[in-house]
Amino acid sequence: MKKLLFTNWHFMRFFRIALALFLFYNAYITHEWFFIVFGIFFLIQAIFNLGCSPNGCNVSYKSTKNE
Repeated sequence: MKKLLFTNWHFMRFFRIALALFLFYNAYITHEWFFIVFGIFFLIQAIFNLGCSPNGCNVSYKSTKNE
Protein backbone atom coordinates (compact mmCIF):
# COMPACT_ATOMS: atom_id res chain seq x y z
CA MET A 1 0.00 0.00 0.00
CA LYS A 2 2.85 2.36 0.84
CA LYS A 3 4.45 1.67 -2.53
CA LEU A 4 1.18 2.45 -4.34
CA LEU A 5 0.84 5.81 -2.59
CA PHE A 6 4.43 7.04 -2.85
CA THR A 7 5.64 5.84 -6.25
CA ASN A 8 4.83 6.50 -9.90
CA TRP A 9 3.80 10.14 -9.54
CA HIS A 10 3.33 11.78 -12.93
CA PHE A 11 1.66 14.82 -14.44
CA MET A 12 -1.89 13.39 -14.44
CA ARG A 13 -1.76 12.51 -10.75
CA PHE A 14 -0.70 16.05 -9.88
CA PHE A 15 -3.33 17.43 -12.25
CA ARG A 16 -6.08 15.37 -10.60
CA ILE A 17 -5.04 16.60 -7.16
CA ALA A 18 -5.03 20.19 -8.39
CA LEU A 19 -8.47 19.69 -9.95
CA ALA A 20 -9.82 18.16 -6.73
CA LEU A 21 -8.49 21.05 -4.66
CA PHE A 22 -9.99 23.53 -7.12
CA LEU A 23 -13.37 21.80 -6.86
CA PHE A 24 -13.23 21.82 -3.06
CA TYR A 25 -12.38 25.53 -3.11
CA ASN A 26 -15.12 26.25 -5.63
CA ALA A 27 -17.67 24.36 -3.52
CA TYR A 28 -16.71 26.39 -0.47
CA ILE A 29 -16.80 29.76 -2.23
CA THR A 30 -20.04 29.25 -4.20
CA HIS A 31 -21.81 27.08 -1.58
CA GLU A 32 -22.58 24.56 -4.33
CA TRP A 33 -21.76 21.51 -2.22
CA PHE A 34 -22.30 19.07 -5.07
CA PHE A 35 -18.81 20.00 -6.35
CA ILE A 36 -17.38 18.12 -3.36
CA VAL A 37 -18.55 14.83 -4.91
CA PHE A 38 -16.49 15.50 -8.04
CA GLY A 39 -13.56 16.66 -5.93
CA ILE A 40 -13.59 13.44 -3.93
CA PHE A 41 -13.76 11.46 -7.18
CA PHE A 42 -10.63 13.13 -8.58
CA LEU A 43 -8.83 12.99 -5.23
CA ILE A 44 -9.35 9.22 -4.96
CA GLN A 45 -8.15 8.77 -8.53
CA ALA A 46 -5.00 10.75 -7.77
CA ILE A 47 -4.16 9.12 -4.45
CA PHE A 48 -4.64 5.54 -5.59
CA ASN A 49 -3.52 6.11 -9.22
CA LEU A 50 -6.80 4.89 -10.67
CA GLY A 51 -8.13 5.71 -14.10
CA CYS A 52 -6.63 5.39 -17.52
CA SER A 53 -2.91 5.23 -17.92
CA PRO A 54 -1.09 7.37 -20.49
CA ASN A 55 -1.56 4.52 -22.99
CA GLY A 56 -5.34 4.75 -22.75
CA CYS A 57 -7.96 2.42 -21.37
CA ASN A 58 -7.01 -0.58 -23.44
CA VAL A 59 -7.78 -4.12 -22.39
CA SER A 60 -4.96 -6.58 -22.80
CA TYR A 61 -6.02 -9.54 -24.95
CA LYS A 62 -3.25 -12.01 -24.25
CA SER A 63 -3.85 -15.49 -25.47
CA THR A 64 -3.80 -18.17 -22.79
CA LYS A 65 -3.35 -20.95 -25.33
CA ASN A 66 0.03 -22.56 -25.92
CA GLU A 67 0.57 -21.88 -29.59
